[in-house]
Amino acid sequence: MFLQVVNPNTTWAMTAKIEACARAVAGPGTRVEAVSPAMGPPSIESHYDEALAVPGLLAEIEKGERAGADGHVIACFGDPGLDAAREIATGPVVGIAEAAMHTATLLGRSFSVVTTLGRTTGRAWDLAERYGMRGKCRGVHACEVPVLSLDTDPDARKIITEACADALSEDGSDVVVLGCAGMADLCTRISADLGVPVVDGVTAATLAVQSLVTMGLATGGKRGEFAPPPPKLYSGLLQDFTTSR
Repeated sequence: MFLQVVNPNTTWAMTAKIEACARAVAGPGTRVEAVSPAMGPPSIESHYDEALAVPGLLAEIEKGERAGADGHVIACFGDPGLDAAREIATGPVVGIAEAAMHTATLLGRSFSVVTTLGRTTGRAWDLAERYGMRGKCRGVHACEVPVLSLDTDPDARKIITEACADALSEDGSDVVVLGCAGMADLCTRISADLGVPVVDGVTAATLAVQSLVTMGLATGGKRGEFAPPPPKLYSGLLQDFTTSR
């Protein structure tokens, strides 16, 4: 089995960390390859960033399809481009926010999300609503550590752990969901520090896609809404995205 993990930003150091976390949970016989697009933002911290990350993300999904990927993970907590990726992929595509929230509900009655910047909390609430998790999500909290500082700020782990502890206390929740792919490597240590389940979406999504491929399942039977996009000529900077299916 070949699983592609797409980090929609262009920061390869983060991509390498994401790949290591995904490989750590992949089963025997599963090959995991993480990639970043050639174009796009170095981090995704706004609606603008997210919108401009999608073309590069979809280009990587197409490359993965040509390389024979059996399934794909979108490794950004905003789950950017998820529906579009499901249209063009043969196998299953899972976003890390969707996978993390569903996993959290298997571990407790409620969960709290701890993410990076306060300006991104609205997106997390939107996704909780979309995924039917609004009643399970007790709160979304920002630690105010920028994405690119997760690996450079020596206090990042301490700040995130404290934010998780505060979220549990304030919300009365049972589980913490880490709201950024760049936090993937902190999951085990924060869980040990706080004594509660802490869910990382990268590993949750990797295992979800692996399970779906094993069961022989893909998105929507490739018909209706998730059928391949209709043939259409794109122009300008998007001319390479012209569809012929």
